Amino acid sequence: MIKGLRTAIYPVPDMEAGKAWYTKVFGVAPYFDQPFYIGFAVGGFELGLMPDAQPGTAGSRVYWGVDNIEAEVARIIALGATEHSPVQEVGEGIKVAELADPYGNLLGLIYNPVFKLEDVR
Repeated sequence: MIKGLRTAIYPVPDMEAGKAWYTKVFGVAPYFDQPFYIGFAVGGFELGLMPDAQPGTAGSRVYWGVDNIEAEVARIIALGATEHSPVQEVGEGIKVAELADPYGNLLGLIYNPVFKLEDVR
């Protein structure tokens, strides 16, 4: 069962500049800061920055929360999607996957045991 939106990820060509800009925009410092990913907690949701050598070519991504990512991937593939990125753990028990819908859009799924619904504003 798909829950609500959990994560938005924006590609940026300069991680340090992106971190500084989004820190100013949202008024919060990142809680996770690595060269491959910078994570902000914003109103109970995740804003992530990832490196992108060519801004705009990868586009932003959103991830829908699920309780059982493997089951949801299988269910959605059975409905006509194709696997774009397989289920992978990205740390702290968090798992993500990306599926391509029949229309060429990417559908991101995330299992995040750290997510707390009570933090959502």
